[in-house]
This record gives sequence, structure tokens and C-alpha cells, in this order.
Amino acid sequence: MKSTVIIYSDGACSGNPGPGGFGTILLAGQHRKELSAGYRKTTNNRMELLGAISGLEALTRPCAVRLHTDSAYIVNAINKGWARRWREQGWMRNKKDAAENPDLWERLLALLETHEVEFIWVRGHAGNVENERADTIAVAASQAPNLLVDEEYERRS
Repeated sequence: MKSTVIIYSDGACSGNPGPGGFGTILLAGQHRKELSAGYRKTTNNRMELLGAISGLEALTRPCAVRLHTDSAYIVNAINKGWARRWREQGWMRNKKDAAENPDLWERLLALLETHEVEFIWVRGHAGNVENERADTIAVAASQAPNLLVDEEYERRS
């Protein structure tokens, strides 16, 4: 039987692009873990994705996960099958437009082959305690000294 884990993740960016960060909270029984990192130049959507990815990558065995995010971008891309379709189409949204963030979508889709994940949209800044905490640590990460380099983003921009 798979362990059940609840994840709350959020991304923050000061400017878009600009300095950004993610905050992720993992809850399993009485256990709690918080993850965060900040990047010197990135986008809000990349930080939203990295928040979800970091939570799933922190799991040491296959789990049943309820992942809460205020990112409609992530929830819709997964729940409506957009991300898988973009991958099948060579990371194109349609015949003309490339899908953004294929490096991160590839990582996320690979994690979905290991974990059973339910993506749940929550309204941001609406009083959900764990979502608010994820936002707080994402913003703090984006303002920390010695920000990391989002190499893929900076290479492409």
C-alpha cells in the first residue's frame, strides 16, 4: 500500500521574469517538511512548476499524493491532458506555438509515472493556511542572498 502525502506548493516572482522562488510543504502523518529555493532570473510559471517538482522529487518511494497549488497553469495542463499532448506534439501547443517550460514539464510528467498524483487547485491568498505558508517561503526564497541560476531559462532567454 502506498503512503499518502499531501503537498502544498507555490511559486513567486518579483517581475516576470525576475528574481523568483518556490515554497513546498510535504505532510505525511505527523511528519512535515518544507522546501524552498530562489533563482536570480526566472518566471512565475517556472517557480510554480519547480515547487510541485521539488515536492515529488523529495519522495523516496512511490506515494499517493494530493498536490495543492494555486497555479491553474499546472492543474489544467495536467488534469486536462495538455502537458502530455504538448509532449506528444514535440513540445508544441499547436502548429505554430511552442509549449513553454518543456524541461520542467518533462520532469513533472516523469514523476507522474512513479507517483499517483491528484492535482488540486486552491485559490491563492484566500486564507488556506498551508497555501499561505508555501507562498511565504516562496517569497522569502526569491529575496534570499546568493540566488541560484535557472540555467535552462537563462540559456533560452
